[in-house]
Amino acid sequence: MKKFTLFVVVVLALLLAAVPGFAQDYEGVSPEGATVEFWHQHTSFRAVQLNAIIAVFNNPDVVVADFIAEQVAAGNEISESRAAVLDTIIEGLREVAREYNPYGIVVNPSNQGGYGDIFDKMTLGIVAGGQDLPELVVAYQNQAATYQIDDALIDITPLIESPTWGLSAEDLGDFFPSFIASDTFSIYDGARLGFPPNRSMEVMYYNVDWLAELSANGAISFEGAPQTPDQFREAACAAVANPFSGAANTDSASIGYQLSIDASRFASWTFAFGGNIFDYENNAYTLDSEASVAAMEFLQGLFADGCAVEVTENFGDQTSFGQGLTLFTVGSSSGLPFYQSAIDGAYEGIEDGGFSWSVGPVPYVTETPRQNIYGASVSIPKSTPEQELATWIFVKYYSSPEVQAYWAVAANYFPVRASVAEGLAGYFETNPAYQVAFDLLQYGMAEPPVPGYDPVRNAMGETMAFLAQNPDESALDALTELNEEANAELQELLADIEG
Repeated sequence: MKKFTLFVVVVLALLLAAVPGFAQDYEGVSPEGATVEFWHQHTSFRAVQLNAIIAVFNNPDVVVADFIAEQVAAGNEISESRAAVLDTIIEGLREVAREYNPYGIVVNPSNQGGYGDIFDKMTLGIVAGGQDLPELVVAYQNQAATYQIDDALIDITPLIESPTWGLSAEDLGDFFPSFIASDTFSIYDGARLGFPPNRSMEVMYYNVDWLAELSANGAISFEGAPQTPDQFREAACAAVANPFSGAANTDSASIGYQLSIDASRFASWTFAFGGNIFDYENNAYTLDSEASVAAMEFLQGLFADGCAVEVTENFGDQTSFGQGLTLFTVGSSSGLPFYQSAIDGAYEGIEDGGFSWSVGPVPYVTETPRQNIYGASVSIPKSTPEQELATWIFVKYYSSPEVQAYWAVAANYFPVRASVAEGLAGYFETNPAYQVAFDLLQYGMAEPPVPGYDPVRNAMGETMAFLAQNPDESALDALTELNEEANAELQELLADIEG
């Protein structure tokens, strides 16, 4: 396994300037006329729709034609249908924006690259003293935990609980509990360092028609989607021997399960086998738990028997799934439209081409599913009380039911509030797989929000790949080594934080 020394050196440099935080009182603060710089990772038309959501917040009377002209001038392609979408967003949010922003707050969104780019820029900005940091930044929980080593973020709890600016008990209760819980940090005495604007989930993608063929032919002993690992294995192995009759590509071999190597797959299968990858009471990784070992041995068995293969190119699992060559994949729910696009592309020009497909929970051994839910939240770097309050007001707007209804469709993420489902009836009807995944949100779990998780994720992926490529190797030995190294680095970080 690789050591995480370089990361720790950077983190320790941040610790040198760490200053203890304090709870800010915002009751006498005015957000009037404040400016908020917002760093995010969104691109393409999703970013344009976010710009529309923000433009109407900044100015509820914004002229749609003027906004579209600005977007075109910035290099964005706006078709007639896209213009209609932007018109719907702006017109639908005018009154909501007036309610949330009578203060003249102006939010300036900017794409700062991918998650890793933003993390690098934030880390360098913190080391440089923080003067050039934004007022709002997209951040995964482990990234927020790293920023807070230098006390760079505010604890949002006082704002949530503020009599003047906070959320009512009814509003707070509308958020999915697992989403809210993922942004609190035990290592920082329960501080809330982020707030969720959206989430995604690990789901199992499957070919409905192929499974029906396997069942009708007696190749498998059950109907419908597999619910347990044993059923998953049975169908995956049967698929290799019984190609899909409607495959668009008949020149390649059938694949039962195509595994994309990723730490989130590692976590998802561990959750499904009844375990966790972190002990939150003792602040320690449990990457060698009984469930993790069982999950990796299960995957090794699939590879050993030729029932699974590894993804070898970007989005190769989506491509082969779209061609009718792969029965199962596991990946993010945010990929739903891309799977349909893969099918449409593979069967273009083929009369009555395509097949029925859907998603389901990662097959599980527990009484109910245990779904890996993840997604970057937004964090508020320390600035001035006025800017912090103005930023929070925008976050409230961004996470409001009205905005969430548009953002969920724009980004194909899950909304963070249960009440938004009522407004998504039309979207559910045209995107049934999205509704299936949405209904699984109640079973959510999360990966650990601890500093240093980025290099640990890399090591988890490397270990997973090693075990898949070497199914005769001991999963217990490999995971024990991985866990020892991950915990050694984590405990060093935690000791410095506590010290």
